[in-house]
Amino acid sequence: MASSLSLSSHTVASLFPSHTSKPQLSLSKPIPILTKSSQSQFHGLKFSHSSSLSIPRFSTFKTSISAKVNKGAVPPAFTLKDQDGKTVSLSKFKGKPVVVYFYPADETPGCTKQACAFRDSYEKFKKAGAEVIGISVDSAESHKNFAKKYRLPFTLLSDEGNKVRKEWGVPSDLFGTLPGRQTYVLDKKGVVQLIYNNQFQPEKHIDETLKILQSL
Repeated sequence: MASSLSLSSHTVASLFPSHTSKPQLSLSKPIPILTKSSQSQFHGLKFSHSSSLSIPRFSTFKTSISAKVNKGAVPPAFTLKDQDGKTVSLSKFKGKPVVVYFYPADETPGCTKQACAFRDSYEKFKKAGAEVIGISVDSAESHKNFAKKYRLPFTLLSDEGNKVRKEWGVPSDLFGTLPGRQTYVLDKKGVVQLIYNNQFQPEKHIDETLKILQSL
């Protein structure tokens, strides 16, 4: 005769304590994943005083690349507002070399370092007959404050909605959470002669662009 075995839920749970109950991860507080000593490695991000990773302005950053600008190509034209609220078109600079650099955000450590490096070498760019244009998603007002604070002598453009970034195909970093840091050098005819991407060594963008400008 068949017999049945009846166990209470408490008894069953006690038989498999290590498999039936799993600890739940609470995300109510930020998880410290970087120490203060490693903050400088992530130049496009802002950090809280607790050294937890904080991405307040572009934590939901996603960009769908609709095109990609390659070396030897003429990139899509654009018209954006500068730090003074004036409309600036790429076509305005035709006939002279142009350095167009896309960066994550105003006032972040790496972006500030990069902007100041362009500022410090600005006379060299002028000597080469080149214009320097920085582009990020920040507002014209943010650019104005950024330029004033660090005495930036070149144009900063507001790419609201990352429209130009998408059209040029600028890649993102950190699994799509961080807008990419990419620099383009256009010759007098508006043709791309250099594409340089380096998120974590922002100053190298200046060295690489000056090298190519000197050869044009």
